Amino acid sequence: MDQGFKDEVPIHGALLDVDVEVVRRKPADQGKGFVPQPKRWIVEQVNGKLMLHRRLAREYDHRPDTSASRVYWASIANMTRPLTTPSPAWRDTLGLAA
Repeated sequence: MDQGFKDEVPIHGALLDVDVEVVRRKPADQGKGFVPQPKRWIVEQVNGKLMLHRRLAREYDHRPDTSASRVYWASIANMTRPLTTPSPAWRDTLGLAA
């Protein structure tokens, strides 16, 4: 969460009767380098997978319900892909360089 809005989102959530969990950064002395934040890492990963779908990479839809249906479609595709027969990774199909 952006530090400039650290109090506004929980207050707005309370007004809407929505529980908001704020994930705080660890102090600088506890971790050096890249340290993923627990909940934010999940959100970033899901958003990254959704952006692999061509229709979600740009906003072409004018109606919010159409955009929402495309997000559901992409989420279903991402969830069902591991359930199908796994295809070989692209690295497995490449021959070794001579």
